[in-house]
Amino acid sequence: MENYLSVAQVNSYIRNIFEAEIMLHNICVYGEVSSYNISNGIAYFNLKDDNNLLPCVLFNAKRFEPAKIGDMILATGSISYYAKGGRISFNAVKIAPYGKGILYEKFLELKNKLEKLGYFDESIKKPIPSRVKKIGVVTSLTGAVIKDIIDITFRRNSGVNIVIYPVKVQGVGAETEIAKGIDFFSKNKNVDCVIVARGGGSIEDLQPFNTEIVAVSAYNCEIPLVSAIGHETDFTILDFVSDLRAPTPSAAAELVVNSKSDDYNFIINCLSKIEKSLAVAENKYYYSLNTNILKMHNKISVKLNSGTISCSANANKLNINVGLFINKFENKLNLLNSALLKQNPEKLLKQGFTKIEMNNKNIHSIKELKVNDILKLYLTDGTINSKVTDIIKGE
Repeated sequence: MENYLSVAQVNSYIRNIFEAEIMLHNICVYGEVSSYNISNGIAYFNLKDDNNLLPCVLFNAKRFEPAKIGDMILATGSISYYAKGGRISFNAVKIAPYGKGILYEKFLELKNKLEKLGYFDESIKKPIPSRVKKIGVVTSLTGAVIKDIIDITFRRNSGVNIVIYPVKVQGVGAETEIAKGIDFFSKNKNVDCVIVARGGGSIEDLQPFNTEIVAVSAYNCEIPLVSAIGHETDFTILDFVSDLRAPTPSAAAELVVNSKSDDYNFIINCLSKIEKSLAVAENKYYYSLNTNILKMHNKISVKLNSGTISCSANANKLNINVGLFINKFENKLNLLNSALLKQNPEKLLKQGFTKIEMNNKNIHSIKELKVNDILKLYLTDGTINSKVTDIIKGE
């Protein structure tokens, strides 16, 4: 029986080993809270990772904000072996959300740096198009995020196309893939808007979106960019740099994609504006037409009045000229008539003159006659046939 040890001896020996191991004192442990209970001011909780579990005890727990199941926390304390109960536990002296630890300090450091460089200025943020035809999405092909975005997009407007740039959204190298996805859409300019999305997760899971390489790509992106990272309470560096932050990936699709009813209302508004514009143009045209008609009527009236006056004046002149012409013509006609009357054969015959013909030809000279020619003499009351018996020339 001399080689046998009591339970107390074994537990005491184990406790002494833990107490002597300096590496297990005043250390920081991070993990996910899988249970959390408070009793008599003492918090009992478990921290876990993928394959391991660590029981923890926090004395005077009221000094700290209670942790919730699923939270990632950073616990500071020492490993202890409770000999009486035969249990190993981590005796924490303080706890804090892991995000307020190392990663949170890096987050604040980068945030302050980019803010001073103007990466968050509202004045440089691009407006999201009111009506998009094509959306670029940078996210993982697996999981519910891309399915939710596609479902909501097609439910709101089936005419919108989606181009997916698949990337890792957590883990080593994820930030490089995300930056390349943003750069791809910025360079090609083949979409109207870019959504960078992933589901909720711990601060470690969201770490790729808190990196400078992603922030620089988002800042230089020439396409309006919407961040949709995690849950509504999750904030990342990308949220501050992006043109618009959506509280969730589903909300991003709701914010970016206009519904069919919006398209309908847009068309109705356009038609209404066109109708009003046509009415204004029509009224303006008719007003202009009536004005021109009135001006033309006035000009025609003036012309007609002027023409009437001119015609009257010209008519009077014409009447006077015609009267003068007629009088002149009548005077001339009277003179001609007087001259004609003087040459009237009947009048001459009455005065004793005789008309002589031979062979129906008027005789004007004795040179036209010879002895024995038969002549016809015209008198006022008849004719005489006469024979030439002698021709006597005048002096």
